[in-house]
Amino acid sequence: MKGFLGVCYLVCISISILALSQAAKDTSKTADSTQAGKTSIEGLVRDVACPIQNPEATATHLSMKCLRACVKAGSPLVVLTKEGELYLPISDKMPDEDQQQRLTPFLGKYVRVTGTVYERKGTHAIAISEIKELKNVHLNIEDQ
Repeated sequence: MKGFLGVCYLVCISISILALSQAAKDTSKTADSTQAGKTSIEGLVRDVACPIQNPEATATHLSMKCLRACVKAGSPLVVLTKEGELYLPISDKMPDEDQQQRLTPFLGKYVRVTGTVYERKGTHAIAISEIKELKNVHLNIEDQ
């Protein structure tokens, strides 16, 4: 009887540990990745490198010459908000499909993008369902 109770005790402890570790994994998944649902963001369509490396590059101040050179060299496009947040455009499909061609007509333009926003540890992405240029936003553009 003692051996049987010992085995039952070990099995119960093992099951409890497995359940707790799975609960911790599930919690970290929801903390890491959130889906904000369909929303709109406004910002400048531009390359990703310049606003990260150059603090003078904002959502309303840019060099078109630099932007074109970066895009031509293969730099990915993003939407940079006035608050300085970068949104990576993604598709709503898996595997993900390239969004560069879809955004290229809006290069250097201030836009409203509607779609599903995803966030993970400070990274923002948007699966674009609609994009529209906002022509009433004043941009300071150098080297047109």
